[in-house]
Amino acid sequence: MIYISVCIATYNGEKFIAEQLESILSQELPVDEIIISDDSSTDRTVEIIKSYSDFRITLLENNNFRSPIFNFENALKHATGAVVFLSDQDDIWSPSKVRVMSEYLRHYDLVISDASLIDSSCCVVEDSFYKLRNSGPGFLKNLYKNSYLGCCMAFNKNILDKSLPFPVNIPMHDMWLGMIANFSGKTLFCKEKLVYYRRHSSNASPTGGKSCYKFIDMIAFRYNLLTALIKRYFLNKPRI
Repeated sequence: MIYISVCIATYNGEKFIAEQLESILSQELPVDEIIISDDSSTDRTVEIIKSYSDFRITLLENNNFRSPIFNFENALKHATGAVVFLSDQDDIWSPSKVRVMSEYLRHYDLVISDASLIDSSCCVVEDSFYKLRNSGPGFLKNLYKNSYLGCCMAFNKNILDKSLPFPVNIPMHDMWLGMIANFSGKTLFCKEKLVYYRRHSSNASPTGGKSCYKFIDMIAFRYNLLTALIKRYFLNKPRI
């Protein structure tokens, strides 16, 4: 059996973190470790996490990243699994998520599942993230409109090793990981809906809704991403 890591970035997630942890801890195929990096939450997030006595949970606290990108990077740096799953603090996983995606990861380097979008009360507001985002593989497609959704993503250690360290100006961690997989391995958008992806007023990322960024910002994000990829792959610079 492969060793499975789950990486979670938390920040003021007291409202939903327990529900998410319960869905991860009760997977049909058990995970081996859950690495949680907390970005100096000021609510009860850390207290709730510490209330779990499960030996699989490692909490990295007192960080001051002020960035979901580098908060996730911190968790990923501590992951020891051959396979790594990303998790948001406020979603709910289907009980079969780890089992189904682990099977696909026998043949692919990075796998993304579909998701149903829910609101803060767990009511489904969109049946399929894929349909909403027109998700699918391809470098240019995802450069134009990213559909690499981190909370639906799992990948092997090869992709992790090639992705770290994160460049300083990337738009988001999941977009970076997906683009790395485009160059370094085989990716799969599997059809199963394995996550209830929660959208609410406190989400750190606008993915799944209308972008809050200006057009010039979106151009800058993609320029920074392309520059980082060129430096990482074609100029052979391990750090950016």
